[in-house]
Formats: sequence, structure tokens, C-alpha cells
Amino acid sequence: MKITFLGTGTSQGVPVIGGSNPDLDLSNPKNWRTRTSAFVEMSGVKILIDAAPELRLQCIKNGIDRADIFILTHGHADHIAGMDDLRRFCDKIDGNVLPVYSNEYGLERIRAMFPYALGSTPRSRGYPCFKIQKMPEVLNLPGGGTVESVELPHGPVKTLGLVFRESEKKIAYFTDCKLLTDRAVSLARGADILAIDALRPKKHPSHLCVDEAAEYAAELSPKVAYFIHTTSRLDYGTWEPKLPPPCHMAYDGLSLEI
Repeated sequence: MKITFLGTGTSQGVPVIGGSNPDLDLSNPKNWRTRTSAFVEMSGVKILIDAAPELRLQCIKNGIDRADIFILTHGHADHIAGMDDLRRFCDKIDGNVLPVYSNEYGLERIRAMFPYALGSTPRSRGYPCFKIQKMPEVLNLPGGGTVESVELPHGPVKTLGLVFRESEKKIAYFTDCKLLTDRAVSLARGADILAIDALRPKKHPSHLCVDEAAEYAAELSPKVAYFIHTTSRLDYGTWEPKLPPPCHMAYDGLSLEI
């Protein structure tokens, strides 16, 4: 079971346009973060989570050449804008139609942005084609693993929290959320890996801040926790040494196997 953090930055990316990055040591490559997306391999299934605007570059850099399933956590631009690049994955699977899962908000945004990709077959070789479906609470994978989902508050919308299980192994992935529901806490408790939204040092109305994410990590008792969706206010070299165990700063290209 393996997770690769393809991107770990926020909606603007890190550093941001315009040079307003006074907190960042830009000589450190871990401070150069593309928009947040991830790739999970389990039970012989390859699962792509979210499609950042930089998805094509993320996949090339990390050697991602196939996806069997795509899960969109929510329909905000930094998570959906790269979905057109899924066309290559459609080319490489049987039937050329990629299973795509999301919540109602995510499905609504897919219909609005990618109507040309919603037929039963691609319009032509090389076009994207998505079989969109509402993400169930439990998605059973062919190899025996499961993906459990739970909706989390994220401002005026909901985002999908995801828990991947294979035998006794467990990865919890909670991006873009203001709090964890009781069910999310129950699903994620004792995870081998927790990936959790930790936007910035100061509190935010629709995201967890660093202290809030650390409090959840203490409550959930994962073996290790990684902060994702981080802004230019969080310099890797500054924050990594002072985070409380078991918390760490994630960075683009970080790959973990359990």
C-alpha cells in the first residue's frame, strides 16, 4: 500500500505569483508546491485523488502512467481544473472510460466543466471519457481493499474525506476541511498515515490551521501525520523541526509505503 503526494500546495500554488513570499526559503525545493493531489496504490488498483492544474507535470515527474479510478474530493478549481489531462489514462484502460467518483457538488462541477467527456465512449481516440458516479460510503476494490468516504465541511460546500484500507493497513486523507466529523474521527483513528489539511499558522474560516491539524493528529493517534494544502506562510525548514510528533510537513513527490 503506497501513497505519493503529487502536490501539496494551495489554490495559488507555492510560491505565489507576484513575489509575496517573505516566509519562504526558495532555495529549498520542498517549498515549491504545486496544487494538492495524490496517488494511492493498493490491492493492485491505482487511484488518483484530485486533478490539480499541474496534474500533467505531476504525473510525468512522479512516473504516474496509469490510473484505474479517479476520485474528486470537491469541485474547487485547484482540485478539478486538471481533469482534462485524465484523457491519457482513458486511452490506457479497457473500454477507454475512466470511473470517476465524487460527491454531489463535485459531480455538478464535472458536468458543467467537462460535458464533452460524459458520453458512453470517447468522441475519438485521445479524448477524455468519464463514467461519473456518486462516491459511496464504502467503495470495494477488486483486490479486496476498500475506500471509505465521509463528507466534511469546507466553507459553503462539502469535501470528501477518504480512508483507504488494505488488510490491517490504513491511510486517511483529509484535504480542504474546517473540522472532522465524529464519523471521520472514528474511521481515521489509528491510521498508519494521516494526511490532513493544515493551511497556515492563523485560523481560517474554511480550512484547518496548523494548531487545529496538530490537535486532530493527537486525537487520532496515527503512526505518522503529514500536513497538506499548505500556504507560503509555512516554510518547510522552519516548521518541520517544530511540529509536535507525529506531525510532519508533506512536500511534492513524497512517497510512503506501508
